[in-house]
Order: sequence, then C-alpha cells, then structure tokens
Amino acid sequence: MMKVQLPDNISFGREICSDYQQSSRREWWLANGLGGYAAGTISQSLTRRYHGLLIAPTQPPLGRHLVFAKADATLHDGDQHYPLFSNRWGSGAVEPNGCVYLESFRLSGTMPVWRYLINDLIVEQCIWMEHGHNTTYIAWRLVNENEVNRPITITVDLLANQRGHHNESNILDYNPYIEGNDTQISLRQNGQPALYIKTNSGKLTTDHIWIEDFALTQETERGLADRDAHLCVAHLNMQLWNEWSGVVASLEEDASIYVTESMRRKQAHDTAQLTRAGMLIPELCETPCWIRQLLLAADSFLIARPVEGFPNGESVIAGYPWFGDWGRDTMIALPGLTLKTGRFSSAKNILMTFARYIDQGMLPNTFPEHGEQPQYNTVDAALWYIEAWRSYLSVSNDIAGLKEIYPLLVEMIDWHVRGTRYGIGVDPQDGLLRAGEEGVQLTWMDAKISNWVVTPRHGKPVEVNALWYNALECMAEFSRQLKENATTYEAMAKQAQVGFARFIKSEGGLYDVLDGTSEFDISIRPNQIFAVSLHYSPLEPTIQSRVVKEVAKHLLTPYGLRTLSPESPSYHAHYEGNVLQRDAAYHQGTVWAWLLPHYALAEHRVTGDADLALSRLDAIRHHFMEAGLGTISEIFDGDYPHTPRGAPAQAWSVACVLEAWVKLERARLKAVRQKHDKHIPIKKLEVSTS
Repeated sequence: MMKVQLPDNISFGREICSDYQQSSRREWWLANGLGGYAAGTISQSLTRRYHGLLIAPTQPPLGRHLVFAKADATLHDGDQHYPLFSNRWGSGAVEPNGCVYLESFRLSGTMPVWRYLINDLIVEQCIWMEHGHNTTYIAWRLVNENEVNRPITITVDLLANQRGHHNESNILDYNPYIEGNDTQISLRQNGQPALYIKTNSGKLTTDHIWIEDFALTQETERGLADRDAHLCVAHLNMQLWNEWSGVVASLEEDASIYVTESMRRKQAHDTAQLTRAGMLIPELCETPCWIRQLLLAADSFLIARPVEGFPNGESVIAGYPWFGDWGRDTMIALPGLTLKTGRFSSAKNILMTFARYIDQGMLPNTFPEHGEQPQYNTVDAALWYIEAWRSYLSVSNDIAGLKEIYPLLVEMIDWHVRGTRYGIGVDPQDGLLRAGEEGVQLTWMDAKISNWVVTPRHGKPVEVNALWYNALECMAEFSRQLKENATTYEAMAKQAQVGFARFIKSEGGLYDVLDGTSEFDISIRPNQIFAVSLHYSPLEPTIQSRVVKEVAKHLLTPYGLRTLSPESPSYHAHYEGNVLQRDAAYHQGTVWAWLLPHYALAEHRVTGDADLALSRLDAIRHHFMEAGLGTISEIFDGDYPHTPRGAPAQAWSVACVLEAWVKLERARLKAVRQKHDKHIPIKKLEVSTS
C-alpha cells in the first residue's frame, strides 16, 4: 500500500507570525462536510464577521450561524501571565498582542498549529473540525514538559454567539440559559439549537458577560459594518501536559470529549483523501507538496445535501465564507473536486442531486435554502451540467447512469431549442443560443447593483455558444453510446459551428457578444478562451491560436485572466471600496483565478507544450501563503501586484487548477514516454527459413 505524507508546505516563522499586520491578514479555513466551517487568522484576531470556531448550518446544509466565536487562552507560569491570542478593538488598539510570543505557524494537512516560545516554555495549540459533525476541537500542549519542573496552566475565555453568519450581532437577541457542571455546559435559547461545551482535561466555570467593540478590519475594507460583540459564557482552567488536551464545542450532545482520538480521526481523514487520489488517479501517485495541499482543499467544498427520495445527495459550497451551493459553480468545479480526486461516487451523487431541480431545461443558479424556491437566472449552468456528465462518463463509463439521465438531457436540449425562461432559446437563422431579459444577469459575469446589471451581455455571448456547441457534440456522443439516433444533434452542432464563425474577428480573437445592444461587442474579455479550452471546440486550429494570443496579450496575469482589457476605458484596476465600487469592478478588469487553468489548457491545445502550460500554474503555489492558507482566492486585482480579493477560498479556483494540473501532467508524462520510446533502438528480428 502506498505511503502518504500530509503536506507541510504551509508554514511561517517569527518574522510573519509576530507581526500583527501580517499575521492577521493570513487566514486558515476548516470545513466539516455539512456546510459548516471554522475560520480565523494566524494572529487569532477576528477580522471578518465570518471568523469563528464553529459556524454551523442550523437548517442544513445552509442557514449557517456563528455559535462559537473564540477561545482566548492565557498561559500562567507562577505569577507571570502571557496571552496566546490577539484582539483588535474599535479604537484601533491591539490588546493583547499575543503574536509577540508566536514562534511559528503551520498547517498539518488542513489543521492549523501554533507554536509559542515563552522563556523556557514551548507551547502548541491546534484546531480542527470533526468531519461529518458540527463539532470543533481546540487543544493545547506543553511540548517540553519533561524539561519544565513546575506546573504550567492556562485559562481560556470561551466566547459564544447565535447570529446568522452574514449578520451583525445584537446583544438583545442572544440571552442563552447556561447550565451544567465543571466538565460540560450547555447553552440554550428558544428556537435555536443548543451549544455544548465539554472538557475532560480541566474545569469549566460559567459566566455571562458581553465583550463588545471587536474591530473587523476586513469588513472595513469591504465598506460594511465592522464592529462585533460576543458573549463570554465560560472559562476553562487546565494544566498543560505534553499530551494534547482542551475543549470541544458542538451542536451534538454526544460529541466525544476525547481530544487525541478525534485528532487521529482528523489526520486519518486527510490522509485518506490523498491515498484515494493517489490510488485512482495515476498522476497523483507522486505529486508536489502543493498539489497534495490542493487535494485537501478540494475536500472542504464537498457537502452532504440529502433531498427527498435521495438520501445520498451531495453538493458543492461555491466558496468560503459567504457563498452557498450554486448550480453553475458546482458543475464547473465538479470535475476537479471529484473526478480528479478519485471521488467518482460523489460526482454521480452531485449530478443526480441537481437532476431533481432541473426545470424547463434549466439548472438552478442558486440552490434553495430552507423553504425557498430555486432561482433559475442562469443561461450557462445547464450547459455546464451536460459537460459535467461528459467528464464523469469519460472516467466512469457508467452507461447505466447515462441511460437513466439521457431522457432528461434530451428534454433540456429541447427546451433550449423551443425557448425557455429569460429569452433563452436557439436562433433558427444561425443555430446560436440567445439570452437576455431586462434587469436580469444570466452569464457568469453576473454582478448586479440594485436594478443595474453591470455587464448585461444580452444577445449571444461567446462562452454560452461555445458551451452550446460543446453540449450538442456531447449529446451526439451520448446518443451513439446508447445506440440512439444522433443525427439531429450532429446537424444542430454543425449549424452552430457554422454560425459560431460570426464571432471571429478579422484580426485578433473573438467578439464577446453578438446581436446584443450592437451587432458585435468588441470588448476584449476572457470568455472567448472557452471556445478553445472546452472538450469540443467550434474553431479550427489557426483561429484557436489567435484567440490564445489575444487573451495572452491583454488579459493574462500570473493568477488568472482579467475580465476586461486594460485598454478599455471601463477597466477597473483594483477591486476595493464599498459594495457599489467593488461590484462595478467585479467583471470589469478584476482577475479571476478559475480562468487561469482554462487558459493553460487552451495554450496546450494550440502549442502542444505541456511544460509551458504547466508553468502557467506556478504562481498559485506561492499564493497559498498569502490569503486563505492552502487554498485559492476567488479574485485578484487587475493591476500588479494583483492583491488577492473576494472570498479567500473558492471552489472553482481550486477545482479548475487541480483539473488542469492533472490533465497537463498526464500530457507531459505521455510526451516524455513517447520521446523515450522514440530513442529506443528496435532490434532487427532474424527469421529462420529452415
């Protein structure tokens, strides 16, 4: 059996850790596979309203609430006291600043680990979530206990809350009844799930005092309310030993209090993700450390979503912290998160989960929250759904699954031909797909401010029609596999391919939209790259090369593609400011990471140079150390130094990079083998005639 080592590439020394400004901008993220998460900074100072030790779905898998905010530890050595945490207040003061004692920080797999050096003491802290449970563990240990001949203790202030993770705290809304004993307490409030806090290593004493005026600097930068308050509900007093010990916070009354056993389960879970991928995906058997980290990051976005009649339902959280599960994002991310990690059953479960919500040939853009109706304002999610089925079938050969879903796929195409919501339908003149309705954003460039759709792109968007052609070719192939008549889809694909020629500029790449507010939208945008990167391309090789060249010239950056050429007067160099300013820049120059791997795949298609294409992904490994540690941000500024922005952990950013790396590594290894075989002399066989 292959031996798997957890990645250890995310680590920082005192230079970063003891500097509050630097350590408070680097964030760790954990997920539990249920839609819940935990998050914070190296400094352990809260900088977002979304930071906390347990943000749990009270109406699974969404309806997430912050229920356990902080565990602020102070070390006691005789009459000397040393804070192991930091807080920034509304005044701007940082008090205490426990960073000064922080010697190092690292991720052990996905688990954050802090090491403090205080005089002759070496103390470590770690945090993890129990997979499949709304449970978080926080533990400490005295590393050099054998060298310390005196008792060392810590007290931990335990801060709770009960607010929606998007919302602001209101001290009048949360007044829980606290009861229990010195090893377990519960917090109960009518209409809300109970929070249980337990320990088997120390003593709990209850409290009930609000701590106000936490300064959330990331929210300040986003132009949002930037103050918070949390309720201190208890204190933990505990002696430190060499063995891990601490506290567990959970929505489950029977959560295990055994810290070391839970830690082993967490490490075994991370190891299992790498083992499975290495066994089922040959290219991942021996991989660079950063790719192993990416594999672990991929696991954080997959969630259970049981639906009526299908208890094995699964879905994808589009990004942490503020996204839910979105149809478009899920289908784009599915190949990288599941098929390139060996989770083939999860891929099937996701596809079948979303099949239950297909309506009028469309996939929901946003998945329904508790008691809400799906929103279908997307033209491309259904087309990505068909491409996701192609990807799944290419590795699973699940003909039985294809036979089951085929009638629904046929119905989806039929709806697009005759017309469905929001003006989506095929133009019989050129076979292209048109879409658009006033006040509705339908493509992935979907920023909307009040009634202003920033980039409406009504008409025939280029990536939508690349996806339409790809979907028709997929349907023709599906039909052939099932021995159904494929001629209708072949004819439609041919017409769409001929019509797609209208996108080709006389010089350069492709128009962004046809037949919208003008016949041709000449904006240089990255959407044209999909006409080259998708499995089936409607373009001949010479035009593919022109597209890649134009995108490289105007849009390519180390972290992704700009959404608009800097030569455009509408270009925004930076994604910052209040909501209005940020949404205006969202698709007007801002760099998107998920587009970089599509560029790399397109470049490989036209050059055949796998090494060059792989090199396009190199900067991502350095980004692992900048924002969301060990994962990939949603977006970056259009101008240098391309500061990471948006959600610090984005599913399609991670998934598309992982998918492209596996494909390109496969191509590189194939080229190496072919070159090797070409230079092996072939021995001439002597044939006896006797």
